[in-house]
Amino acid sequence: MATLYLASGSSRRRELLTQIGVPFITQVSSIDEAVLPDEQPGTYVERLARAKAQAVFESLDSPADAVVLGSDTAVVLDGKILGKPADRSEALATLQALSGREHQVLTAVALVARDKTKALVVTSQVTFRCISEAEAQAYWASGEPQDKAGSYGIQGLAAVFVSQLQGSYSAVVGLPLCETAELLAEFAVPCWQTLPVHT
Repeated sequence: MATLYLASGSSRRRELLTQIGVPFITQVSSIDEAVLPDEQPGTYVERLARAKAQAVFESLDSPADAVVLGSDTAVVLDGKILGKPADRSEALATLQALSGREHQVLTAVALVARDKTKALVVTSQVTFRCISEAEAQAYWASGEPQDKAGSYGIQGLAAVFVSQLQGSYSAVVGLPLCETAELLAEFAVPCWQTLPVHT
């Protein structure tokens, strides 16, 4: 059976892979995540997912039976990628921009092995209810938005802002589980490996 490496330091992606019973080894890659001129959001997240996976694969001592999973998520409003906030004012401005509106969350997954590479992008539509200034300030004070694309985490306190979701909840968190499981199966990495056996 192939050995899976996760090319991500995200605790959310680790939790999601663990949730579906897939054992893995975490190995973080360091790549430039800057958006290229005129690069579309879907192209951007797929490029980064592939680059992360490829960088880890190339760093392995014995990659013969290795499969590396790379992933990247972007929050997009009016065609613009909203990254992690640089500071409090940027986070508050982002939350104000998202307030009462629909935005897109794009998550790419890429798998790299010795003989093949595959990638996909999942797009979800997320609608926020109106967020008051006091709520945005309190949310920033919680510390949660500081390392989150789009200045929020749907799996945390910001769940109360989400009035509607069309698409994959797990993709918004950071890894589309249905699509990832199907992709892993193509690389001989089955799900549910760590489930206890009940007789």
